[in-house]
Amino acid sequence: MNVQARLRSIEVSHRRVLLLALPMTLSHVTTPLLGFVGATVVGRLGDAALLGAMALGAVIFDFLFWSFGALRMATAGLTAQATGAGDEAEIDRTLARALLAALAVGLVLILLQSPIGALAFQLAGASEAVTAALGTYFGIRIWAAPFTLANYVFLGSTLGRGRTDLGLVLQVAINLVNIALTVALVTGFGLGVAGAAIATVVAEGAGVALGFAIVGRLGSRPWTVPGREVLDRSSVLRMLAVNRDVMIRTVALILAFAIFAALGARAGDVPLAANAVLENMFMIGGYFLDGFATAAETLCGQSIGARDGQAFRRAVRLSLAWCLGFGLVVSLAFLAAGGVFIDTVSTNPDVRAFARGYLVYAALTPLAGAAAFAFDGIYVGATWTRAMRDLMLAAFGFYLLVLWAATPLGNTGLWLAFLTFLVARSLGQAALYPGLARRTVPLA
Repeated sequence: MNVQARLRSIEVSHRRVLLLALPMTLSHVTTPLLGFVGATVVGRLGDAALLGAMALGAVIFDFLFWSFGALRMATAGLTAQATGAGDEAEIDRTLARALLAALAVGLVLILLQSPIGALAFQLAGASEAVTAALGTYFGIRIWAAPFTLANYVFLGSTLGRGRTDLGLVLQVAINLVNIALTVALVTGFGLGVAGAAIATVVAEGAGVALGFAIVGRLGSRPWTVPGREVLDRSSVLRMLAVNRDVMIRTVALILAFAIFAALGARAGDVPLAANAVLENMFMIGGYFLDGFATAAETLCGQSIGARDGQAFRRAVRLSLAWCLGFGLVVSLAFLAAGGVFIDTVSTNPDVRAFARGYLVYAALTPLAGAAAFAFDGIYVGATWTRAMRDLMLAAFGFYLLVLWAATPLGNTGLWLAFLTFLVARSLGQAALYPGLARRTVPLA
């Protein structure tokens, strides 16, 4: 972007950071409730195979759909920049292009459901009973693909405009509809895992209807954008490049977690269970940190769109300060009360004892990853996605190297590698930031 006169001033304050971050934090907190209710109602049917199918199905679709989570982040970054520039027409064009991409990808996933399902079932390696139930669940829920990806787009569009409150409404509404229908179809109508899958498809479809209503309330009419503007070559190529970079980054991040879990499983059932308990500490910390990352996306993107370098740099400072502060608080809380947390999650004495031996490593993960969360938001808002992709791949390679070198240390080496992965991401992003900022935004 050329250094030009400022278009408008963007408000960047502690108050605005909190107003943007807290709704998304609340939204993330509601998500585990959906999984808990689904597991409970299916679990009460008394068939372990059905519960296993639900658990495996959740993992498969989390991986499959979140691999395209770039649609959310790319839409948020591009929309934030258009919002900062006051370009309402570009906001609509961005939304229309992203919705078209979500529809196309969703339909491709439906068409390829047979090979995708076959590969997923083979990798899962579950019993025949679980695989049969999983086949039922997968065959129904895959039809939610276009709706789920479209909801990523609607969420990104609301976040880019700074309306995280509406993002919260969208996410909570989808989860509540899903919970209500799951209870009704599984318990009331006795449809088992098929009922749970149907509930998700209907809930995601309802989310799309609500998404259109929300953006319409904000003044957007993506369905009125002329086709030639939606398919403008340079704009489409930019959107695809941003989505590609974020998708590669996301897949590398997912693989890092998958490798951690797989190596823990090789050590035996107790280490596997203990690591799963401890990983929840990082996930809980992530609920808070991701809210501040969302605030960074919005404020940094809007500042760049407005060519307000002063606001951009203040947004960076505040985002880093809040993420590091929360990361420190959460880490200290887990160091102090981690034993109670472990005992609450697991009743197995061997798992409890093993987990306590690695508590200090798990408790440090929110602090070690805090800057990475903040920089992710900064880089997405600025659409520095190529740099973000390359840094993630470099950190992932370093992670694999440390894993190999620390193999003799067993589970300790596993946790040290994970911590260094988080720190490496933060240091890499911090090192490239000054140069990227100088080339992107004016100094004042």
